[in-house]
Amino acid sequence: MDRESWWKGPNGEWYVVIQIILFGLVALGPVTLPGWPAWDGLWRTISIVVGLILGGVGGLLVLAGLFSLGRNLTAVPRPKEDANMVEHGAYRWVRHPIYSGIILGAFGLSLLRGGWLGLLYALILFIFFDVKSRREENWLREKYDGYAAYQQRVCKLIPFLY
Repeated sequence: MDRESWWKGPNGEWYVVIQIILFGLVALGPVTLPGWPAWDGLWRTISIVVGLILGGVGGLLVLAGLFSLGRNLTAVPRPKEDANMVEHGAYRWVRHPIYSGIILGAFGLSLLRGGWLGLLYALILFIFFDVKSRREENWLREKYDGYAAYQQRVCKLIPFLY
């Protein structure tokens, strides 16, 4: 594969490129439109507290997903050739706990940064992970006979809801 098209690779590399761009937007993008006020007062205090809680829960969910996935971890959506299907640990509660944790963390960071645009970026990240997980789940169904049944039992991105 030539250097110009490495990100178009067969394992979903382009998803990783977009994911990194979205992370940057959540972390560094403007939080308000020019001329719009930043949050202040009681709303700002509430957003900081809720942001810290969401960020903490998101971080724990990411760590739980990483530990549960173990040697199966890969940055790209296509599962490794020698990977095993994981249904234990965080994967008992949600099919994509790392994505879920990152989404919660993005909403938490957006609340900490104190602007509506940040929440919009986090929502875009959620939509992106929903799309990415659909592609990933197609590959997981191809690889593992029991994945379709697992999909019926466990929610995708939000435990007990979605």
